[in-house]
Amino acid sequence: MAASFGRWHRLLPLAGPCRGVQASKLHEQTPRFPSFPPTQLRERTQRYSSTCLHYTQRFEPLTRLVPRQLCLSAGRTRINRRHCSSSASSTLVKMASDRDILPADVKPTNYAISLHDLQSGEPWTYQGTVNIDLQVKKSTKTITLNTHELKVHSVEVFTEAGKTASSVKSSDVSYDAKNQRCAFSFDQALPESQRAVLSIAFEGTMNNVMAGFYRSKYTPTTTPAKGVAKDSEHHYMFSTQFESSDARRAFPCFDEPNLKASFDFEIEIPEDLTALSNMPEKETKKGKAGTKVVSFERTPIQSTYLLAWAFGDFEYVEDFTRRKYNGKNLPVRVWTTRGLKEQGKLALESAHQIVDYFSEIFRIDYPLPKVDLLAVHEFSHGAMENWGLITYRTTAVLFDPESSDQKYRNRVVYVVAHELAHQWFGNLVTMDWWNELWLNEGFATWVGWYAVDHLHPDWNVWGQFVTEGMQMAFNLDSLRTSHPIEVPVRNALEVDQIFDHISYLKGSSVIRMLASYLGVETFLKGVSDYLKAHMYSNAKTNDLWDALSKASGQDVTTFMDPWIRKIGFPVVTIAEEPGQITVKQNRFISAGDVKPEEDQTTWWIPLNLKTGQTMSDAKREALTEKSDTYRDIDTTFYKPNADQTGFYRTNLPPERLIQLSKALDKLSVQDKIGLVGDAAAMAVAGEGTTAGLLSFVEGFATETNYLVWSEVLSSLGKIRRIFSSDEKVAAGLREFTLKLVSPATDKIGWEFAPSDDYLTGQLRSLLISTAGLMCHEKVVAEAQKRFKAFMDGDKKAIHPSLRGPVFRIAVKNGGADAYKAVQNEFLTTTSIDGREIALQSMGQVQSQELAKEYLQFGFSGKVATQDLHTVGSSLSMNSKVRENVWHFIKSEWPMIRERLGANMVVLERFLRMCLDKFADAEVEKDVQAFFSDKDNTGYDRGLAVATDTIKSNARYRERDAELVKEWLSAHGYLKA
Repeated sequence: MAASFGRWHRLLPLAGPCRGVQASKLHEQTPRFPSFPPTQLRERTQRYSSTCLHYTQRFEPLTRLVPRQLCLSAGRTRINRRHCSSSASSTLVKMASDRDILPADVKPTNYAISLHDLQSGEPWTYQGTVNIDLQVKKSTKTITLNTHELKVHSVEVFTEAGKTASSVKSSDVSYDAKNQRCAFSFDQALPESQRAVLSIAFEGTMNNVMAGFYRSKYTPTTTPAKGVAKDSEHHYMFSTQFESSDARRAFPCFDEPNLKASFDFEIEIPEDLTALSNMPEKETKKGKAGTKVVSFERTPIQSTYLLAWAFGDFEYVEDFTRRKYNGKNLPVRVWTTRGLKEQGKLALESAHQIVDYFSEIFRIDYPLPKVDLLAVHEFSHGAMENWGLITYRTTAVLFDPESSDQKYRNRVVYVVAHELAHQWFGNLVTMDWWNELWLNEGFATWVGWYAVDHLHPDWNVWGQFVTEGMQMAFNLDSLRTSHPIEVPVRNALEVDQIFDHISYLKGSSVIRMLASYLGVETFLKGVSDYLKAHMYSNAKTNDLWDALSKASGQDVTTFMDPWIRKIGFPVVTIAEEPGQITVKQNRFISAGDVKPEEDQTTWWIPLNLKTGQTMSDAKREALTEKSDTYRDIDTTFYKPNADQTGFYRTNLPPERLIQLSKALDKLSVQDKIGLVGDAAAMAVAGEGTTAGLLSFVEGFATETNYLVWSEVLSSLGKIRRIFSSDEKVAAGLREFTLKLVSPATDKIGWEFAPSDDYLTGQLRSLLISTAGLMCHEKVVAEAQKRFKAFMDGDKKAIHPSLRGPVFRIAVKNGGADAYKAVQNEFLTTTSIDGREIALQSMGQVQSQELAKEYLQFGFSGKVATQDLHTVGSSLSMNSKVRENVWHFIKSEWPMIRERLGANMVVLERFLRMCLDKFADAEVEKDVQAFFSDKDNTGYDRGLAVATDTIKSNARYRERDAELVKEWLSAHGYLKA
């Protein structure tokens, strides 16, 4: 899954059982199978749906006992009800002290799923049947699996003993709402080593919470098909999102990553719509009036969270891989709702090349017969790697060369690459359990950027990775509330909160560090061996280390273990003497108060020292002790952690930092980003000073690289936020930033030249935005002029990549009129990225009244739930109105909890991104007090991260406030 982690973008319902039915009342809605005379049963078996047909070939005696009603109409037959116990706790087995998992009595091998009678309107229900082939590992009278918000109609198990086939109906169904499990009890035990088919008829809901099988609202750009679901305001498409534990929302299943099986799937939909799934379409048959039944080829063995389907008014653009797979060029398609397909061409162009590239570097051909990418209008994350049917948020897969901001070009190519990497690393080989989620996400993040670098070497993506990836990972991992990359997960319902910067960005950073040390070719050889050894199965972290150790001849396990299984990262402090340096490592905590018991880890640290005036060679020394001394070092000029390949901070002597600031032309882009990031981190932790940081970044006034400027201005932005409570200091920091950026802004200008490359365009956008928000008079005047022309109808008055800067400057300086104009642009734009840009810009309001209005507008239903964090975080970044965000959360908490609480991913992200911009100890205490009496399950980790960040920021502000004021005064930035 892709989570949006760049600086310009990122990424469980608690309702009761069976769509709100209490467990104690479940018996009232749990019909039993009817009994049929033998002749009638034979007649009915002749009318099996295609869902059941595969049993005739593989398990023929059992199919004679599966009535057609089970496949197509089980919920409509009058049958007896049985009492259901209120809890299944007696049947739940805790398999290990660190995992709460399903009993191991049975193991699924195949699912046959049939969905029909879909209601395209309230109550949005559907009927379904799932027939699950089982291997009986241990004799049992109870089968326990996962369900959530499903209404179970009937349960029966079919078995075969020799030539005799029989069926046993469930005598008791019990539901464990907390753990989202159903236990089916039978009067007769299922014998060990026997095959069985578990048949379940059920009812589900196509919900609107972006989890399970759900509906997405959208406004068509052209006349839609008649069969499209709609209400008075919106049209709808339908798709799935199952990772991490939401397949159970769509159908009863064994919803754990190592319980892999194959899947057969069919669905009944309106005849003028299109259905998609992981595999190619197998056949289409006529359904009930106005419908058709579409079935798909069987999937390979895979985890439940990778199953996917979708249907709607779809169209596509198509290309083919250049390599042949099983003698054929694979079809690659980008699917959209009608009218948007042309905006899928960038993703299409990238996808077919990336499939071929990954097949080459992994030395394993892409294993499926097709690649589909689908744009989904409402999506909680960035994208999802469903095998063969990858789903995306629209802004992560669609791009219009005429109207899209160029930064979205970069985003689309990367997210496409990230998800395609998962087709091997995550899908073909899957982590054994959720504690090793990083195996999926960390590797996909690194190799995704590796592929983008292959396609677009001019983008300098490793510089982008250092500023947008590593620095963000450092920020989270420097908190006490961080967690190891490989984090204990007892229950799968906990896992959504670890789809974070640690799993993705720290994980990918240590992968990059290791690949750089071993050599990328050697590293990829080990990865290929790992994938080949575990195809269609599950693996653990040590399996990867073993493969890499064998490929490289080094003990990878030993030196990587602390990076994966220990919390935090080190800061390397350097002391100089003539011809030598002494290096020591300690855990880095941003609060600056690391305790001895928190500093017990000794990391393997590749120092990568570049020395001498040419800085051409890096010494491959590694620090493996708490401290060490390195001799014969040319200390006239050196830079540790060359190109920032190591995941650690560096604390250099102040004199060395000054020397490096005078020789920036000798450093790589990554090195410059790293120096700025490290200096800023040292200031926050008290290992350096803010005054020293400000003096250091003064040397970047003539910098020409966008990525370096991005890091400089990000660091200054954080300082301005933290010290914003003192108006004089805030004004002084604005003056400092304005003086720093003005020469570069004036030089680069407003106009895009045909010869401008991608990074030049991004630099222009960044500098204009910063200068305008810092009150550069000419920039503000030009922005307002272009804004007026744009809103008067001249859409060419603003270059697409300057909409964000111009809108933000206009809202900050234009009051209610500009705010309303941007709000109207949000409501009316047809640009794929336009709504996101408008939301970010409205957060620049300068009055309490407009801030309150924006928050109310956000929760009015006009802003998609997936985007509400943008509303809150854009205001929280704004010191003028930041307090309004916390007041709104407190006063409107019941409404917020109800609106966002059906998907904890969305609620956790909203709270964390709204709160972590504060730097006031009293706010931190207020947050703790407010949530102390609430059930914080599902967002507790994000809340802890936010409060820990506030404490660290507050400590920094209290320590450095006077020193910052003194420096600003001494350098002429404070007005009397």
